[in-house]
Amino acid sequence: MYEDRIRLASLRDRVMSADDAARLVSDGMVVGMSGFTRAGDAKDMPIALARRAKASPMKITLITGASLGHDSDKTLTQAGVLAKRLPFQVDTTLRGAINRGEVMFVDQHLSETVEFLRTGQFGKLDVAVIEAVAITEDGGLVPSSSVGNSASFAILAEKVIVEINLAQPLAFEGMHDIWIPGQRPHRGPLPIVDVRDRVGTNVVKIAPEKIAAIVITQTPDSASNALPPDADTQRIAGHLIEFFQHEVSRGRLPRALPAIQSGIGTIANAVLTGFIDSPFEDLTMYSEVLQDSTFDLMDAGKMVFASGSSITVSQAVQDRVFKHLERYRDKLVLRPQEVSNHPEVIRRLGLVALNTALEVDIYGNVNSTHVGGTHMMNGIGGSGDFARNARMAIFATKSVAKDGKISSIVPMVPHVDHNEHDVDIIVTEQGLADLRTLAPRERVNLVIDNCAHPSYRDVLREYYRDAQRYGGHTPHALERAFDLHVNLRERGSMLLGK
Repeated sequence: MYEDRIRLASLRDRVMSADDAARLVSDGMVVGMSGFTRAGDAKDMPIALARRAKASPMKITLITGASLGHDSDKTLTQAGVLAKRLPFQVDTTLRGAINRGEVMFVDQHLSETVEFLRTGQFGKLDVAVIEAVAITEDGGLVPSSSVGNSASFAILAEKVIVEINLAQPLAFEGMHDIWIPGQRPHRGPLPIVDVRDRVGTNVVKIAPEKIAAIVITQTPDSASNALPPDADTQRIAGHLIEFFQHEVSRGRLPRALPAIQSGIGTIANAVLTGFIDSPFEDLTMYSEVLQDSTFDLMDAGKMVFASGSSITVSQAVQDRVFKHLERYRDKLVLRPQEVSNHPEVIRRLGLVALNTALEVDIYGNVNSTHVGGTHMMNGIGGSGDFARNARMAIFATKSVAKDGKISSIVPMVPHVDHNEHDVDIIVTEQGLADLRTLAPRERVNLVIDNCAHPSYRDVLREYYRDAQRYGGHTPHALERAFDLHVNLRERGSMLLGK
């Protein structure tokens, strides 16, 4: 029964089906929906909205924390619901619609979305759809496996639809730290000085009368689709561990490493898992997403505390962790994403930030979003929040993709998400390039020799020799800068003859 999850008795008569709640959403509305990298997302309402749109077409602007699970973006796209989507997605069907120009996608730093809402850049937020594990006696919302933008959505929206998910454990209650910044220009500092600090409340406080509908669901989070570690990611981890040991021996890093941030996805998660076999102890994390590696490191006795905005894990780890959350209560905190990704805190804590790249050029510029410079993949996510402000910004990638037909090290990236000023370390399975303190011309050979796949090193060296004829602080031969990308587009491989 759900009554013990709705502790404010006067709200129990607002329980209704998802189809009835979907009638609160109409054409042209701006909707904020909970969910951050497949965790804590609304489960039933996206399906109900799609059903409604098929019967009576409508389009909305949909804002979330990050990506959704349960193929919700696919379902909404196929039903024609989405006019505009932000700030992040990973769905192949939605991606296709974005790249065809059918859905407008606003790719944002994840720390900035709510700031846009507060200042009215998207107009008013009409409806918020929020997953919760419970509603407290005074109407407060207890989030589930993510916070993301849910707290601010609930505060800013005119109406709130709450999905009470009986499949999410009540043990999440008390694990959150909800802090909402004040209004500019007189906003006070965010007083987090340690990853363990709690500075807010355990629940999202809103006026109970804003809750227009409550939907009861019993659907677990989608499991992470990150792949397990492989030989290449283990080599990347090895390069990083060796580098950190060197930095510690030179006195440039403390023996107890700074708090770590890890981007979402296979490579970052797999690389961090490699630290189980490292000499480093008492690790801490200040990140957006807590993945399998976080709990593997905790269970191995390597990580003592993790702060994030969501928990996105494989089915095996979900079974292991969610069924025994009490074991981790003193080791975890979940925060709004504008706090987990807050530049002030990232800079203060001096994080080591590990994110992934689609490709990197010979000067250290990173493309993390656009295939071929034009086609959106997923979005920048929070990587920019961390890279710009971290003590050390690391970008990891395998040196080649598609059986060697694509090089991740190129002469010039056709789209820049992280420019050379924000990139400190590039690491592939081939090796590591420390770009700090180096001028552009000093970076080139280091990137090629240490990070590029052997199949592409001669091509890259030849390009740089040709580029030097034109001079400049950052030499480029513009007529040849995208030869590899053109070869890929026209012949299916960056290397001629492949």
